[in-house]
Amino acid sequence: MEVVIGATRTQIEEFLESVLWNDIVTELNIWKLGFEQEMMSIVDDAADNNPSTASVLLHMGDLNGRSRAVDYMLSMPNVFLDILETQKEEDDARADEED
Repeated sequence: MEVVIGATRTQIEEFLESVLWNDIVTELNIWKLGFEQEMMSIVDDAADNNPSTASVLLHMGDLNGRSRAVDYMLSMPNVFLDILETQKEEDDARADEED
């Protein structure tokens, strides 16, 4: 399945410099901090309460997954830029072949 990016490189670069993107990054970093604090509290609670290993691992895995999702969201504009660059290179290569 080919990914289609509707925005231009310039639009994405302008978005990365926008107040809106800065607000999104700030909010997502707050989420990550909360996930990390919750992970640390689980570790502290596990030492004191000795909960089942399975439940601790499931919760830790859930928090780790959330943190990774935030990382992915933060990288999306750069992923889009990379896709656009790859598509441009492929288009240029096709144009060279046709010449």
